[in-house]
Amino acid sequence: MRALLAFALTTALTTGAAALPDRLFAEEAARPAATLVADRISVGDLRELVAEGNVEVFYGKTRLEAARIVYDRDGETLAIEGPITLTSGPDTVFLADSAELSADMTEGILRSARMVLDQQLQIAAADIQRVAGRYNRLGETVASTCKVCVNGEVPLWQIRASRIIHDEQEGQIYFDHARLEVAGVPVFYLPHLRVPDPSRKRATGFLTPSTRITDQLGTGIKIPYFIELGPSQDLTLTPYLSGSQTRTLELRYRRAFTRGEIEVNGAISRDDILEGETRHYLFAEGSFDLPRDFKLDFDIETVSDRAYLLDYGYSEQDRLESSVEISRARRDELIRAEIGHLKTLRDSEDNSTMPSLVGEADYVRRFEPATLGGLARLEFSADMLHRRSTEETDGPDFDSYGDGMDLGRVTIGADWRRDWTLRNGMVLATLGEVTLDHYEIGDDAVYGGSQTRLTPGAAVELRWPMVKSAADGSSQILEPVVQLAWSHDDNSDIPNEDGVLVEFDEGNLFSMSRFAGEDARETGLRANLGLGWTRYAPSGWALGLTVGRIWRFEDDDQFASGSGLEGDMSDWLTAVKLDFGTAVSLTNRAIFDDSFDFTKNDLRIDWEKDGIDIGSSLLWVEANPSEDRTDDRSEWLVDAAYDFHRNWTGKANWRYDFVADEAAKAGLGLEYSNECVSVDLSLSRRFTSSTNVNPSTDFDLTVSLAGFGSRGKSGGARRCMR
Repeated sequence: MRALLAFALTTALTTGAAALPDRLFAEEAARPAATLVADRISVGDLRELVAEGNVEVFYGKTRLEAARIVYDRDGETLAIEGPITLTSGPDTVFLADSAELSADMTEGILRSARMVLDQQLQIAAADIQRVAGRYNRLGETVASTCKVCVNGEVPLWQIRASRIIHDEQEGQIYFDHARLEVAGVPVFYLPHLRVPDPSRKRATGFLTPSTRITDQLGTGIKIPYFIELGPSQDLTLTPYLSGSQTRTLELRYRRAFTRGEIEVNGAISRDDILEGETRHYLFAEGSFDLPRDFKLDFDIETVSDRAYLLDYGYSEQDRLESSVEISRARRDELIRAEIGHLKTLRDSEDNSTMPSLVGEADYVRRFEPATLGGLARLEFSADMLHRRSTEETDGPDFDSYGDGMDLGRVTIGADWRRDWTLRNGMVLATLGEVTLDHYEIGDDAVYGGSQTRLTPGAAVELRWPMVKSAADGSSQILEPVVQLAWSHDDNSDIPNEDGVLVEFDEGNLFSMSRFAGEDARETGLRANLGLGWTRYAPSGWALGLTVGRIWRFEDDDQFASGSGLEGDMSDWLTAVKLDFGTAVSLTNRAIFDDSFDFTKNDLRIDWEKDGIDIGSSLLWVEANPSEDRTDDRSEWLVDAAYDFHRNWTGKANWRYDFVADEAAKAGLGLEYSNECVSVDLSLSRRFTSSTNVNPSTDFDLTVSLAGFGSRGKSGGARRCMR
């Protein structure tokens, strides 16, 4: 019946339009087509049309729902009785009791109205005037993103204003005599206020301020101001004012290009921590796509003094690295070149004796040899490092190298591997490699000059993967692995610059070398043995175990005590992983000798279920002077969050040093979030100190009102608007 009435209306309007002059008929035809659907439609003498009962009007992107509409053809106006729902575009909805609008619904007035923007911000007004299909003028208004209810409950926050103008085209909201109320109590007044509506992702204006209180800087406030510089770039300036005479200006600049992007973060400060000095930092990074699949990445990091980043909470980095890199990665090819600058912020290190300038270049090509089969790889690399110092002898760091040693290396290498699957399911593999290194070393009394090293190597490996399935749906995989490896024992004495940190784990148990870099290569005849076992349960949990060890036919004294690799037999390596899907996972990696004296033990537990998210690590590492770790290290780290209410989340983190028998860092946080407000409160304490950094306590408070260019956390308990 509704469809028949719509057809009748279309016929009536067509008949009437045929009697119009040609000029008027052309104007009518140029307008978008309008569709009206209702339970009852009556047509008089072509001057008035009345639609009643579940009325719906579709005109372009505008949709109107009402109880009754009277269309006056002479005045081209609509008299509408509610309840009324007017949708203007995808993000703006009007609710009203009655209205008088133009035929295209771009002009007119809505009474006892409410405007909802992007299903977030709601503005109630005595009336709303629509002007030119762009502006909405609201009088005697109340605005909030809290849910509107009928029980009269006061919202958490609301803005009362004498008038609000909403510019749909620019996505801006203008308030006259705006008063912010929290729980019904006025807390702030502004004669004029402009904010972006929720549809705007970026708009010039103030962002959410935050409060920071520290025992070094006192009580301070940050007020960020966002500047939209165009569709592809923006700038954020954040003044930071503190009661301890701290004056800081922070900045963030972002720009997107057709083939890349850059971001710059920095700050400049004058404070009473270092009186009379200007402190600053600058971090910049960017990435660009170059022709022929090449990629350019750069990273710039600089700071005025060692303690600035920690004093202001910008970063916990203790070494800064600036670099420029060009790379290309394809299926069988890698090209990479990088040059970088290093700066240490550690008290125990001197920048003049650190490698300040480092350069690297690599070319790797992988292919399948036609005659040998398997997979082969060719590699060319060049590295250099430079120190500012020119001292040729070793200083107080006792690393046996000259404090000003400069080094350059060129490496050419090739390796090959082929696997065969035997009839009984065993996998037999052969490996071969050869590497030629040439060094030029300067500013060193012991190693200075030219050195060349040739390191051939070979290995044979046997794996026997076995799978067992049970009637209950579980399955097990057992895989013993035996690898016999040999590398040439070169007597050349070359300083180890890039392979000082040695890690022994299941990832390199069957590697030709356990050194991470190229300066040191594992040599001699050795047997790498390991056993892996995994069980998958039908309920979804899985348990994995890896055990391994290395036997050497002769100890070449390449690895230092504390690495777990020293001696003719390495320590035992065990790794256990228990995974209950998304709820609980446990990982433990241990290195110990035959007497169960541990060199290293790393335990990690993660639990995430029913609003609980806990991650905890327990670490023990034996001292290793070759890695500049003269004392044992034992720490316990905890990072936890708990949703103890639908809108409340508690957070905590903890780092305890068992060797020093004191906490290193601790923090507590409390967050409240619903559809209209987010409050983040945190308290942190850094207990450790150094020559340049003192223990400190930080208190941070951030309050964000959702709906003005931001989105609140939906769901949970909702407060309502009167």
